[in-house]
Amino acid sequence: MAISIDSVLREQLRARHQKLEAAVATLEDKAELTRLLAEVDAALKRLERGSYGLCEVCHEPIESERLMADPLAQFCLDHLTSAQQGALKEALALASEIQRGLLPEQNFHFCGWEVAYHYESAGPVSGDYCDLVRTDEGDLYFIVGDVSGKGVAASMLMAHLHAMFRALIPVGLPLNQLVERASRVFCESTLPMHYATIVCGKAASSGEIEICNAGHLPPLLLSDDQVTCVEATGLPLGLFCNEQFSVTKLQLASANTLFLYTDGFSETRDVTGAEYGRERLSRLVSKSYALAPRSLISVCLEDLTDFRTGLPRIDDLTVMAIRRVG
Repeated sequence: MAISIDSVLREQLRARHQKLEAAVATLEDKAELTRLLAEVDAALKRLERGSYGLCEVCHEPIESERLMADPLAQFCLDHLTSAQQGALKEALALASEIQRGLLPEQNFHFCGWEVAYHYESAGPVSGDYCDLVRTDEGDLYFIVGDVSGKGVAASMLMAHLHAMFRALIPVGLPLNQLVERASRVFCESTLPMHYATIVCGKAASSGEIEICNAGHLPPLLLSDDQVTCVEATGLPLGLFCNEQFSVTKLQLASANTLFLYTDGFSETRDVTGAEYGRERLSRLVSKSYALAPRSLISVCLEDLTDFRTGLPRIDDLTVMAIRRVG
């Protein structure tokens, strides 16, 4: 049964009201808590009268990513005070710095694998997810994904996913169970409209790769001059709390490469509105299959820039290439 966003927000605000009310009753310094309690009560009143999410100055909708990040927001960006705008810029700069700190190292070499990636946000922060995790057993986990939404709210969900997978990988679950566990936690800890498409894989020192594709764009396997798509084997993470996933197994020979990307690459449009598309990308990587990961990514980015012909980027972009070098 579908759950309305208003009802979820109402329950969250009521729970926050109860916690603040209890704290006010027990603490001596009540000024700040009383102020927060008044803001929560005001948000509940806006929900009741149907004005929640509208700017109190211009009555236009508040930016959705800001509302998701701060359910108590009362003003759109155009009607923030100078002090509020300055605080928002500082917060975005800090969020961007934290997000960069979550990215894996570049020029990655581990147990017969060479990995490179490119991570580019359309704004100060990104909703794309990119990670590489070594294990003591000699396996390499790689994850590329895209969280629903944009801006600060999406970046918070990206950090949430990062923490979940980093906590679950050391448990040593089979890959499908790892993704199922992550999906369940993500579903239970986020709002109903939040989800994420991801490719989660495990590369062994033997050259075998296991891939679990949860609703994401299909990775491309480059072997000689052939390109094979690895299609999705499940729905996106977080849509259902009991979602199940299956695993695709591949055996990579020396110089074979697995190429992963987000829709910020394939859905880029040119001045005519035409989409870059998976077919053009497949043709390009087929011609460039012999290149090392960093060089392959550079060729792809150059072609994308030529295709865009000066238009600004409007979506986050992540590309990863994993090459067997043993």
